[in-house]
Amino acid sequence: MRENYLTVKGYGESEIVISKSRFLTYIERAETEEDAISFIDRIKKMHHNATHNCSAYIIGEHDHIQKANDDGEPSGTAGVPMLEVLKKQGLKDTVVVVTRYFGGIKLGGGGLIRAYGKATTEGLIAAQVVERKLHHFMKVAIDYTWLGKVENEIRGSSYSLEEIRYLEGVEIITSVLKEEEEQFRNWITEITNGQASISFEDAQFIEFIVK
Repeated sequence: MRENYLTVKGYGESEIVISKSRFLTYIERAETEEDAISFIDRIKKMHHNATHNCSAYIIGEHDHIQKANDDGEPSGTAGVPMLEVLKKQGLKDTVVVVTRYFGGIKLGGGGLIRAYGKATTEGLIAAQVVERKLHHFMKVAIDYTWLGKVENEIRGSSYSLEEIRYLEGVEIITSVLKEEEEQFRNWITEITNGQASISFEDAQFIEFIVK
């Protein structure tokens, strides 16, 4: 299972005009090829009268699904440069459609490659790129006498305090990067003089916006 990877936060759209042609970009997260195809079809229906609806997507832990479609533009001038932008930024599970309304001025092969690349980049800015990091949610069970110290220590650390459960004893739920779990266990054991019971509760991805 992958632990850290880049993708888009969610849906985003943008528009640029180059030599009177309108380039409208639509981007979404897609975790399966079916999701990507469905998104592309939806945009195509929305812009059924457009000159071109070019698309690209990259899916899978090892990027094993990669597709690019020029939709009538000269071969290699639209879908491929769009896909290259996704790959250059290291994105996974991402689909992009760039809709073009021709403005009457031909751009040539190089111009088209630059236009579709720029349109994709602008769309990614709108959609926002995030890094998803796998965190382990750890349960720290302690006596109430330890609550103040442990809570203060966690709040002052790089770990994130997610929840405090007031039961017969206290359970503090803390999210920890997967690779830092052993370090966290040792740290809690040290500050509680071994009086805490530490256990794994769940694993979840937490997203951080990439500036």
